[in-house]
Amino acid sequence: KAPLSKSLLLVPSAISILLTLLFQHYQKFFAYNLQAIKEEFQIWRLVCGRTICLDLKDTFCSSLLIYNFRIFERRYGSRKFSSFLLGAWMLSALFDLLLVEIAQYIFGITINSLPSGFLGPVFALFVPFYSSIPRVQVAQVLGHFSITNKTLVYILGLQLLTSGSYIWILALSGLVSGICYNSSILKVHRILCVPSWVARIFSWTLEPVFSSSEPTNEVRVGMGATVDIQRQQRMELLDRQIMMSQVAQMRQQRQQQQDGMINWNRLFPPLRHRHNANYQDRRPSEQDTPPPTEVSEEQVARLMEMGFSRGDALEALRASNNDLNVATNFLLQH
Repeated sequence: KAPLSKSLLLVPSAISILLTLLFQHYQKFFAYNLQAIKEEFQIWRLVCGRTICLDLKDTFCSSLLIYNFRIFERRYGSRKFSSFLLGAWMLSALFDLLLVEIAQYIFGITINSLPSGFLGPVFALFVPFYSSIPRVQVAQVLGHFSITNKTLVYILGLQLLTSGSYIWILALSGLVSGICYNSSILKVHRILCVPSWVARIFSWTLEPVFSSSEPTNEVRVGMGATVDIQRQQRMELLDRQIMMSQVAQMRQQRQQQQDGMINWNRLFPPLRHRHNANYQDRRPSEQDTPPPTEVSEEQVARLMEMGFSRGDALEALRASNNDLNVATNFLLQH
């Protein structure tokens, strides 16, 4: 369901590997040479230098990030996703030149070349990733540091950011271009977009090459009125399946930790469950009613970020004694 992401994952990576291993004498044509672009107006260097990576580490990290960001093509559709990439590519190219001039004017640093590759749009995708993908806690380290479903993607971005000397310029221009494209005030998405006839041409020619058949054992979901709504419903189902697998993993780990320990409650009933002989004859008083369980607002907010209502989140947390994992599993199964 993401042919554009698959093409960006396979084609530039294959060309980068070939240039590194077999055709090293052609690497000069894919160098992001700013001096040649500004002085000799070699615009083709701007296209080649900002598409193919010449460093295998950058190729590996950017490919993993594109693989993780394929969720946006599934949610928005290939045309809207390609429009975002095109707009971010053009804006980040402009911001690259501006940042280089600013660095030379303020700090006196002369930058003649930048790292090559499709890095500007990759960094721009962190903007919708931060704003639209919900944050789900997976584990906690040392009681203070939370590991979420987004931690690995941020670590990959940090690794890509520290791979070169001037790659921070590409990262900053990519983030600024992503913010400008997503801004509802600037209306950039209405100007920099892929025309419908171009999208149809690529869907007829390239989509059959990079698209794969739908699994036959997949349950068909999505009763929305439009294709976008059906795609969003499918992605919500996939996100819930991922969360259910994470909850099952955590429950399995907790069960493994409890193996070898004797559950004395199964052998001897707890004291609060021991009834008197005349217990059934009397009615429970108000003092016998247990007080309601206090619910953490932070955990309620986390469940609401997953798409559940506040009432369901409160009920699940109270029923599970304020256990976020059990409450998530309960809401996903009911």
